[in-house]
Amino acid sequence: MYCGYCGKARVGVGVGGADDQTEVDHSACASRLGVIDPPRFCGECARRMVVQVTPAGWTAACSRHGEITSAR
Repeated sequence: MYCGYCGKARVGVGVGGADDQTEVDHSACASRLGVIDPPRFCGECARRMVVQVTPAGWTAACSRHGEITSAR
């Protein structure tokens, strides 16, 4: 629902109102998340997450939806 890098909605409201939803381009965000950065925002609620980066990987915790980790 929300971008983990910028926190904005993945689907935006188009010109026609709530029924006209258009997909928002987050390709630059996705490329950064895949290679450089851990997610900073929760994908379910867009809350800012507490992120800890270590040499072994990273953990990101949302106060409502729990913790995710890198698969290293």
